[in-house]
Formats: sequence, structure tokens, C-alpha cells
Amino acid sequence: MKVVLRITIYLIVFVVVVGGAGAIGFINTMNNGMSIYNKAVPALTNVQVPKYDAGKPTVAVLLANEVTEVFDFLVPYEMFAMTEAYNVYGVAPDREIKSLTGGLDVVPHYSFDEMDAMLGKSPDIIVIPFMPILDDNKYVPVREWIRKHADVNTTLLSICNGAENLADTGLLNSKSAATHWGDINRLIKKYPDIQWVKDQRYVPQGNIVSSAGLTSGIDATLYVISQQLGDAVARKVAENMNYPSYNYVTNPKMKPFNAGLSDITYVLNNVYQWNKVKAGVLLYNGADELDLSAAFDTYAASGTTTTLTVSSKNEAIVTKHGLNLVARYQTKDVPKLEKMIVVGADAESEAAEDIKQWNNSGNSAKMMFLHRDMSGRFAMDPAFEDLAKQEDIQTAKFAAKRLEYRATDHLKLEGHPFSFEAFGIPILLGILSLLVARFIDRRLIGRKKG
Repeated sequence: MKVVLRITIYLIVFVVVVGGAGAIGFINTMNNGMSIYNKAVPALTNVQVPKYDAGKPTVAVLLANEVTEVFDFLVPYEMFAMTEAYNVYGVAPDREIKSLTGGLDVVPHYSFDEMDAMLGKSPDIIVIPFMPILDDNKYVPVREWIRKHADVNTTLLSICNGAENLADTGLLNSKSAATHWGDINRLIKKYPDIQWVKDQRYVPQGNIVSSAGLTSGIDATLYVISQQLGDAVARKVAENMNYPSYNYVTNPKMKPFNAGLSDITYVLNNVYQWNKVKAGVLLYNGADELDLSAAFDTYAASGTTTTLTVSSKNEAIVTKHGLNLVARYQTKDVPKLEKMIVVGADAESEAAEDIKQWNNSGNSAKMMFLHRDMSGRFAMDPAFEDLAKQEDIQTAKFAAKRLEYRATDHLKLEGHPFSFEAFGIPILLGILSLLVARFIDRRLIGRKKG
């Protein structure tokens, strides 16, 4: 009886100390990653809307009321815009500022009602990023608008776990679909009427195209472009992005990723990496959308870094292809940072004034030009390499796996082999729990014995 009691005490203390601390860490990490713009709306004087050309097909890239996956939104938006053959807009239930994962905030070009009034019909392409359904009442307008425009003449393109948002509408029932490798087993149980495909980067089904994990969305978008504008146009877009895996556009077959023991680094980073690096990301006019995604969906999504958007002025920042971004901080009021990330191969000339203001601000954080001397490389590559130096090699490897990025052989990952903090904290907590349990054992069970 005493043996059972002792084992019970040790287990309870271990779960409370190690598990409780981990739960708090995980909640804080998720709150940081899913944070929503909650400041007073600035007087936005520089908001722009790309000109509408009735002779071009229209692409609507969706934004949810709460939060939208940053890569899923930014990258297809840029790719369609790069062709110069489409009207491309960020569209949401209303025109209020919308948040992307990692803390990047966007002003939609149109509300759903405004786009309906302008077009008088459904958009030609609707891009459906992953939009976590946190509050169903806030999400309802998105679900209804997708259903309303599920016309045979409209291409529905889901990116990554945006397939769950599409499945939620019922439009995928009795069809095949792809989604992120980390979610597919859960969705197989949740939506059994859908044939979930694990070994393809994208799955075309009539007017619906679904992609697997994040960078697979590049293949799916290139596929749609190739079908509508021709292979030469799609190849040109891939070339301009320095995308190394065009072979998947013509043959989407792949060996599927599965969860493995090495992935524990990612879990521990999210749960026990408490001393997160606080990094700024400089927003400036003309910044490239894919380059921005490299900062937010590599560092922030790794569980190791809190990313804060910073600009030199309290006004809308217009990206290379016409998105309107809002920084949460200006140079004069940003909290203390450990690094300031500046994206873009030409950032030092395009953002010269913004950089000058930062250097004169008195903030001690050193600027890190993520894409300096990286001409000809895919935007994500230097982010993986810098993450390995900032954190560890295993964290960088999982960042690539999470993004379902396959061209990793040429990456030069240098740094610690694994995170000493993420592994060390639970070990120390485990030792602490044993000491506490031993104390309780001696005070209660040991006293009874005496």
C-alpha cells in the first residue's frame, strides 16, 4: 500500500511541476504566435488599393476576422500578382486591420460585400489560407462567403491547412484533398467523407485545388498559373522567386513526412523555451512579400522567437505588390530588442531612410540583413541558416520540415546540435519534482512509519 502511495505522490508531483510549467509555456507561445492587432487604429494616410482592370481575372486572397497563416496569405498573393495578369486583392469580412500569424497586420483591400458589389459575380480564383476557427461566431462570414462563391467557374485554391477551412464548408465531401502532414491524421478522423492524400504536394479536383504543407502551396499556385496562363509564365514566376523545386509542379508526387522523435525539439521549444529572442522586423515601402514571410514563418513559428513589427512612421506600409501593412511599433517606441531583421536583397538601398532612423534611435539591437549577399537563393534559405546560428541545427531542420520544404541538401546549417534550454529546463524541473516528492514522502509516509 505504501509503495502504491509513494508512486502516486511522485507521479502527481511530476505532472504538476513539469506538465504545469510546460502548459503555461505552451499557452504563452501560442498567444504570441496568434496575437491579434489590439491597438487604437492609426490615422492611415497611405492605404492603397491596386487598380481594378475589368479585362483581367480577379484573385481574392482571404483574411479571417481573427488570424490567418502568414505564409499561406502572403506567398500566393505575391505569386499571382507577379504574373501581372490578374487583379489580386486581400479580402475579408470587413475593412478592419487583420492579423497574420507571427504578428504581421494587414489592411484588407476590400470587404466581402465591397468585392461582390465591384465584380457583380464570383472572383475567378479564391485563395483559402489556413484560418484557425477560434470563435465560430467571428468565423461565420468567411464560411458563408466561400460557400456563396463555390461556382464551377471559380477556382478554389486551399493552401496548407486551409484545406480544413474548405472541408468545413462541405465542398470537399466525396473528393480528394491534400493538407499539412502534421494535421492530416486528425482531419482523416474529423472529415471521413474526404479522401485525404498524403503523398502529393497538391491535388486538383475539378475547380478545387488543395495543397499540402506550406511551401507545397507554391507548387499548387504555380500549377493553377500554368493551367490558366501557360507553363512558361509559371516557370518565370518560379525563376523570379528562385524557387528550387519546380519539378513538383509537373509531378506532385512526394514521399510524405511523418512525425518523428527528432521533432521533439519543436515541441520542447514551444513548451519550455521561455527566454525567447525578441526580434524586430522592419517594415518599409516596397518590401517583398515572400521575403517578409521568411522572417515570420521561420523565426516566430519555431517557438523560439517573438517577432515585433517596426516602422519609421505611423502610417500604412505598402509592399512590393500593393499590400497595406501596419506596424505595431514605431522606431521611437519599440521595446528593447535583441536583433532587428531587415528582409530583401536590396533593403539597404530601398529602406535607406528607415535604416538611418533606426541607427539614430539609440536602440542597441543590431540590424541583421537577412538577404544580404543572397542573390539567387530562395528567400527561406538564409532564414533557416540564421535560425540554426541563433538557436540550434535541429530547430532549423524542423523549421524546414514544418514548411514542407524539400530542397535542404544545399543548406549550410551551423550552430549547436540541439537546444540546451528547451531540453535542460524540463530536466531541471524533473529533478525539482523528485526533490519535492521526496520531501512529501519523508514528511507524510516516513512520519507514519515512525
